[in-house]
Amino acid sequence: MHDPRTLLDPDTDAVRRLARRGHTLDAAALEDLLSRRNKSIRQADELRAESKRVAQQVGATAKQGGDVAALKDRARELKDHVREVEAEQDRLAAELREVLATIPNLPLDAVPDGDSDADAVEVRRWGAPPDLGFEARDHVDIGESLGILDLGRATKLSGPRFSVTKGAGAALERGLAAFFLDLHLRRHGYTEISVPFLVSPDTMFATGQLPKFEEDLFRTSSGSRDLYLIPTAEVPLTALHADEIVDPASLPLAYTSWTPCFRSEAGSYGRDTRGILRLHQFSKVELVRICAAEDSQAELELLVGHAEAVLRELGLPHRTILLPAGDFGFSSQMTYDVEVWLPGQNRYREISSCSDCGTFQARRANMRTRTADGKREFVATLNGSGLPIGRTLAAVLENGQREDGTIVLPEALVPFTGFGRIAPDGTPKP
Repeated sequence: MHDPRTLLDPDTDAVRRLARRGHTLDAAALEDLLSRRNKSIRQADELRAESKRVAQQVGATAKQGGDVAALKDRARELKDHVREVEAEQDRLAAELREVLATIPNLPLDAVPDGDSDADAVEVRRWGAPPDLGFEARDHVDIGESLGILDLGRATKLSGPRFSVTKGAGAALERGLAAFFLDLHLRRHGYTEISVPFLVSPDTMFATGQLPKFEEDLFRTSSGSRDLYLIPTAEVPLTALHADEIVDPASLPLAYTSWTPCFRSEAGSYGRDTRGILRLHQFSKVELVRICAAEDSQAELELLVGHAEAVLRELGLPHRTILLPAGDFGFSSQMTYDVEVWLPGQNRYREISSCSDCGTFQARRANMRTRTADGKREFVATLNGSGLPIGRTLAAVLENGQREDGTIVLPEALVPFTGFGRIAPDGTPKP
């Protein structure tokens, strides 16, 4: 969440920067609200000071045997007035907080203009799309023909946008997760964290999920307690250090977690309704980095490199694009998307978004560190997929398909699955 003084500082150029991502900042209204809030604070302070003086006068006058009736009346009036002004102060503070909570992060000037994939800038590519020599099938046809993917029974159990994998499919999912974690722990230096899958509204607010994305979340209630199913492990991983002063010697922090993710996809009806690319429940290995604010851009390059490394190890062709200002997440100031090649769709599809959130989430979560001179300052937070299990499974099936129906798995996965091929009848083979 923003400091309103920063938004109103001409040097921040917030109106122009927010307009780049399609958000209109009413600076005049914000300034008026801030001014009224500050005025109420000053008024309350002045009234409390006067109340203290009157209380002292009551004591002094009573000690001298004087009449304190008028002074006591004034003291009661002041206390009532203080309560009224404090109530107004609380109301204005809540209104200001509500306004600020809906203002997205400021995009960096380095990101391109625009609001769609067409405006993204390609940064690099790795690998060439395979020439299969036959008409490629998509992961749904492949998975169902092998008997390792059952969308029909998933719909029977839970409705649309759920999946069931079995046999070699379930083993492949488990192997992918183990491979991702092993790579990030062993080579990239992340610390694995096991986190709750249900979190509080405050935790959701800290990472920018609330109030903006309320309709995209699944919520559960028990008595008077509301909890949310996490849409990504970014939420609990980032908020681990909420309301803390992080030791600067420990930075950067690098966390990873394999969790289920739950999304209502309220804004995505009609998109990717076939297959497992956009589900209400899926699993993902998430990467989160926490660093000094001045290091966030360097950390972003490191983070996106870690996501790309997974795809290179799997031999999956991919490209990396820099998203335009109007097409990345609420909390981000700069985002790279890594897109994997899907032969069944004959195009690249997003498989990882890596975002630099600057100090935006840290302000909402009150996460700070200390500078060399002892001053407290907000940390920066970054997050990215490293990678989603379902989308990677789809890419492995589509890129590994052979004309006879066999699926050849990437060599890097074999130690984690125990097999290197899936036969046309769905049987795992060495």
